[in-house]
Amino acid sequence: MTKATLLAGSLVLATSCATAPATRPAASSASRTPAPPPAVEVTPVTTAPTTAPSEGPQPVKPTGDAINVRKVRWTKAKPVSKGKKVQLTWWSGVAPCTVLDRVKVKETTKKVTITLYEGTSPKARNTSCIMIAIEKTTTVKLKKALGKRVLVDGARR
Repeated sequence: MTKATLLAGSLVLATSCATAPATRPAASSASRTPAPPPAVEVTPVTTAPTTAPSEGPQPVKPTGDAINVRKVRWTKAKPVSKGKKVQLTWWSGVAPCTVLDRVKVKETTKKVTITLYEGTSPKARNTSCIMIAIEKTTTVKLKKALGKRVLVDGARR
């Protein structure tokens, strides 16, 4: 009995969903053409970027006053100035929400460990922070030329 009830209900449902033919009178050749839709005025909104897109990483210097400071991994390290400096590159957030606080350098005869520390600038108070990643770079001066010493990211330990 249940199968018969389900089958009958499905049949009623299927036949009641059919569309009925239109009951409008047939259009004659003398009938009016429909009016065009009303015109809609569109005003394009363009927002100029606050800063022009840059070629390559954004150079930054340590601020020394960040709060909620944490270690950050760098992605590239390139010796410059005959190995007396190292240019570091990493991905970060936008300032003032994310700033480079300080860079710690520890040199031994076999390796150079460089640790980046980032945090939030005190100027970011009552500021909306967008979640976007930008590539940043900073250059670190060494006591001695890098030579054959190995570069180590202090945030990876």
